Amino acid sequence: MIHLDCDDLFDTWRQQARWLLSHEVDPSLVSWASEGVADLFASDDAPPETQGPFQARIPRTLLDTLERAARYRGDQRWSLLYEVLWRVSHGDRSAVLAGDKLGSELQRRIKQIQRESHHLHAFVRFVAMPEGEGPHYVAWHEPAHDILHSASEHFIGRMGRRRWLIATPRDGVYYDGERLIHQRRCPIEWQQLAQNADDPHSDMWLTYYSHIFNPARLNPTVMQGHLPMRFWKNLPEGALIPGLIIQARTGKQQDGQASGIKGRGGKRITLGDAERLQNP
Repeated sequence: MIHLDCDDLFDTWRQQARWLLSHEVDPSLVSWASEGVADLFASDDAPPETQGPFQARIPRTLLDTLERAARYRGDQRWSLLYEVLWRVSHGDRSAVLAGDKLGSELQRRIKQIQRESHHLHAFVRFVAMPEGEGPHYVAWHEPAHDILHSASEHFIGRMGRRRWLIATPRDGVYYDGERLIHQRRCPIEWQQLAQNADDPHSDMWLTYYSHIFNPARLNPTVMQGHLPMRFWKNLPEGALIPGLIIQARTGKQQDGQASGIKGRGGKRITLGDAERLQNP
């Protein structure tokens, strides 16, 4: 068994995989470290030192597909990609199709990556910072996969020339108004800045959110499908959601109104008023 470590970098894995492929090293004989943890059953067999004779023609579209799937964090993160590469290079292009067992897992990972990118776009909450030389806006996010660098480009066209920063437990991005800077190891100062930022408008936002919440239309299962619970702790409104759900379950679903609205007096409409509304 050949044990390799690509440091979770696609370009490094690509070079290693191309080298192995040139010697037609079977996927069952290769193991990659994942998340910095080595395979306990892998030996220290050395990989080939010279380029092998086998020359595979790899479609560019396949490399793009593998690069997207490489952002997935999980078991066999890199080994699965090499198995797909091996099969396609030997003429079996069904390895990328959903009807194939391997291809099905590959497509599932790509969908997870797409979904996690959507979560970044939907659930990042930027906090405005005091005017200064640093970022104008900061945010803290905890993605399940390595999507920050690619998915954060979404904000470049939406934030104008403003400087902004998104920090995560692993990596971070900073847009200085001209270019997007990605740090694979998020600096401690970025993390502290994003986690400790005080939003002066948080009370206003919470008041707004609590009033637009409609208990009559609450479906917790659907809600958690669109807004997974793991994101609640990092959302300003996250602290309100459990209480709003409890209130809905204990009676508010029946009237569909927040208590602040329900208690207000209404205006009585007379018959004349009704006629005028029908015949303006």
